[in-house]
Amino acid sequence: MNYIYILREALVWLITIFWLYQILISLCSLVKLKEKPLKVKKDHKFMAIIPAHNEETVVGNLVESLKNQNYNRELYDIYVIADNCTDNTAKVAKDAGAIVYERFNDTKKTKGYALDWFLQQKIEENAQYDAICIFDADNIVDKNFLTAMNKKLCQGEEVVQGYRDIKNPTDNWITSGYALFYWTMHRFYHLARYNLGMSPLLNGTGFMVSFDIIKENNGWKTITLTEDIEFSLQRILTGKRLGWSTEAIVYDEQPTGFKQSWSQRSRWTVGHIQCMKEYTGKLAEVAKQNKTMMNMDGFLYIIGSIPMFIITLILLISNFVLYATEGMTQTELIINIVRYLVPTFVLPSLTAAFVMFLDGKPIRPMIKGLFTYPLFMGSWLLINFKCLFKRETTWEKITHSRNIKIKDVEQKDVVEIENV
Repeated sequence: MNYIYILREALVWLITIFWLYQILISLCSLVKLKEKPLKVKKDHKFMAIIPAHNEETVVGNLVESLKNQNYNRELYDIYVIADNCTDNTAKVAKDAGAIVYERFNDTKKTKGYALDWFLQQKIEENAQYDAICIFDADNIVDKNFLTAMNKKLCQGEEVVQGYRDIKNPTDNWITSGYALFYWTMHRFYHLARYNLGMSPLLNGTGFMVSFDIIKENNGWKTITLTEDIEFSLQRILTGKRLGWSTEAIVYDEQPTGFKQSWSQRSRWTVGHIQCMKEYTGKLAEVAKQNKTMMNMDGFLYIIGSIPMFIITLILLISNFVLYATEGMTQTELIINIVRYLVPTFVLPSLTAAFVMFLDGKPIRPMIKGLFTYPLFMGSWLLINFKCLFKRETTWEKITHSRNIKIKDVEQKDVVEIENV
């Protein structure tokens, strides 16, 4: 069984090196960089685009928050793509003040196809916009979002992800799990890489893209279930980094039901697998050719999801095989399992609490969420395992149990700040 022992040791070193790299990169988020200088001084013209499928209960709140931006109202238009809707999404959006495009297609149903369909029309019209901002229908947007994105454009940024915060972080263990996950990723993944001059990734909503980029690409050319990650990887392949804005805040609503959350995260995992199949080889080749940290980091991102999960499973199995063949004592087996359990289920909660402290978020309302965070992350491991064998792609609507408006979030933030 010497070959199993050698395999185990190799996997331990591989996983250790991978996570040491991630930790070293994350530390760069603790450095506050000097603000980039403005290359131009201009108030740019924006398209705010909202792809929506049967979202009559929430789309009006998003349109309302966009209409109340601290930005010249003549310099942005609000578009809603009512995509294969069977409810009153189009009417609600029109009544709220949006320009509505209705789309019906039984075969090409993903958000990426809807965006491409809409943007193709705007390219043909030679629409006079400087940039687009894309939102999900259940978002609400901070009043300074467009002002912050305009500053990024003036600094020369072409693609910028905003800060994706959560509307309902304290509803239950599921929504708090989402919140802690995003808050951690924002600081220790996206901000850290932005500070280093590498590339963050798009988060699916609340991001800005220069309209010139859209015209160069002849639309929005993504085919996977995670169009945000796919677009990010396409940019990294061309050597173009993405930007990050902590000031451009968008609030996203997370599902409160476990079944909905399971379905949503399953789609995300399947989308990552699709991206892995399409882009792993390309990213490896570009990293080899260009020898840049940004290209290498993009490659490490794509292998850091499902491939690293599989490697970890093989490592765990190798421990039990060695124990079964008397190549390892029971004490050694327990120690090795604990070495896996602690980083996987304990450290994420401690890391999330540290991020909340750094970002000035009140910890008291999230104490229960911090204790249940291992349950949320553990369920994601089960999702990853399931998707290795069964890959569901069916979209399941998120039930919106509360009518949360931007003023509700702003009032809550003021109260929490006063309490702190």
